[in-house]
Amino acid sequence: MHVVITGASRGMGRAMALKFAKAGFDLVLCARTLSKLNESKAIIAEQFPSIKTNVFVADLSIKEEVIKFGEFCLPFGAPDILINNAGTYTPGNCFDEEEGAMEKMMNLNFYSAYHLTRILVPKMIERKSGHIFNMCSIASLRAYKGGGSYGVSKYAMLGFSKNLRLELMEHGIKVTAVFPGAVLTDSWGDFDNSNKRIMEVEDIVDMIFAASKLSPQAVVEDIVIRPQLGDLD
Repeated sequence: MHVVITGASRGMGRAMALKFAKAGFDLVLCARTLSKLNESKAIIAEQFPSIKTNVFVADLSIKEEVIKFGEFCLPFGAPDILINNAGTYTPGNCFDEEEGAMEKMMNLNFYSAYHLTRILVPKMIERKSGHIFNMCSIASLRAYKGGGSYGVSKYAMLGFSKNLRLELMEHGIKVTAVFPGAVLTDSWGDFDNSNKRIMEVEDIVDMIFAASKLSPQAVVEDIVIRPQLGDLD
């Protein structure tokens, strides 16, 4: 069994890698920063020495590098689980955000998942099994101030997930869209969460893992998970 995870060098991606390694899955991990990716690999090797961890450095906002990573994955066979987790966020409004923001976030937040999935799905169809998790966002469900192109890219990810679900159900492949609200990751910097206002990474990881363990005849289509006190405005 093996799982492919993008954006696996830190935060939620690294936590998911550790969760699935603990369950006995071998790993194929991708991220942009070699030092952070090797750090993830070393942590996994220390905690779970029997797990095979293969890593690949790529900037997944570039189509050609997504294709190279996909080709790297193919010799390992059809992934049991594919987690399209790579993403970035730059605040702003569609009408006045920095030039190139839309292209940057669409390329990484949406097109990386689109191109990678298209490379790996044929092997999953051939095997008639597999599970794809697409990291959407609460921003996929409602617009919010300052969301700008990030929100647009996450709406695109939602549409992609819904189409994949319909297209792949007859092939035995599950598709789950994940909609996290505010989660305490590195991107929050020095945010003080002593009052537990926002969620922990493990909250999301545990839900994804649980969804992956259902019987073949059951699929969780959407995972919507928010802080107990609601979204941050």
